[in-house]
Amino acid sequence: MIRHILLVTFKPTTNEADLGEIREEFESMTERVEGVVAVEWGENDSPEGKNKGYTHVIFMTFADEDARQRYLVDPEHDALKVVFGPHIEDLIVVDYTL
Repeated sequence: MIRHILLVTFKPTTNEADLGEIREEFESMTERVEGVVAVEWGENDSPEGKNKGYTHVIFMTFADEDARQRYLVDPEHDALKVVFGPHIEDLIVVDYTL
């Protein structure tokens, strides 16, 4: 399995309705793209103050490398980027194999 982690800072103009739509898009990927086995969405609530401005984290789990590669070119991924992309202020993406 492969874990795909996104650390996100959203633009100041992004509102709660936008965040809800983006979250729904991510969380529905398990039903829309074969091999996406889990999606978690979280908002930073660490008291340490070391998040460097990143406010949200998204964990996606792919069944295997083939699933990750399919996701990257899947039209559903492209549709997600249309909803998500305009709201990104900053983004870090890290993947690792479980």
